[in-house]
Amino acid sequence: MTQTPVQPIRPAATVIIARDGDADRDGVVEMEIFMLRRTAGAAFAGGMYVFLGGRVEGDDHLHAWDRWRTGPTEAQAPQLDAVGYEWRGYWIAAIRETFEESGLLLAYDANGDLLAWRDEAHEARFEAYRHQVHEGELDLMALCEQESLTLACDRVHFFNRWITPLGRPRRFDTRFFVAEAPPGQTGLHDDKETVDSLWITPRQALERHAAGEFGLMRVTERQLATLQDLGSVAALHAWALDRGQFPIHRPELPPGG
Repeated sequence: MTQTPVQPIRPAATVIIARDGDADRDGVVEMEIFMLRRTAGAAFAGGMYVFLGGRVEGDDHLHAWDRWRTGPTEAQAPQLDAVGYEWRGYWIAAIRETFEESGLLLAYDANGDLLAWRDEAHEARFEAYRHQVHEGELDLMALCEQESLTLACDRVHFFNRWITPLGRPRRFDTRFFVAEAPPGQTGLHDDKETVDSLWITPRQALERHAAGEFGLMRVTERQLATLQDLGSVAALHAWALDRGQFPIHRPELPPGG
């Protein structure tokens, strides 16, 4: 009898980046989410629209990061407890993967201000850094030292945790986070692992998915369904800090896989 090997579970961090969209005719502001479309040939979520994220690496857990981070804050203590004793690695991985995959960097500059592009040359310099970090040519900690940055862990809030069910070719134990987009940073796919990027409201994403024109994994669909009722980024931020429970989802595969 041939037994199917059990796939190892890899720790991962995913970030849902949000911003306020333009007000409609009634003055109502609806939150937008940044999403990437993975290349059709990707081994995981091929052709699907996804949030930002990836694996947690060993160096993400280093205590040396404490010099180069701001937060999490005391108000985020329940989030730390929910993530677990390895919380540091998940926050660092969340910010690093966001930068690698989109160019959005959640960090403070030397003056304590959120990082924003001063001009086109400044933006181009960080876009080059992005690709160097992604290719392993530059360490994010070295970048923080070089540019006098501290990672804005205080602006990244734990959301929930999903564990890929047995039977999938790749399995992840993923901590999901939510964060507001840094002012003036818009994000862009890399044209390698991802082939499209856009800002879209959770409601629009779900409507397009239902129409068969916007591929979503079930976990992504569930996250968007929760977020669509929150409205604005201010509401998202207040909700993130006021939560007392952080569910762990262990879905099972439906019959037939």
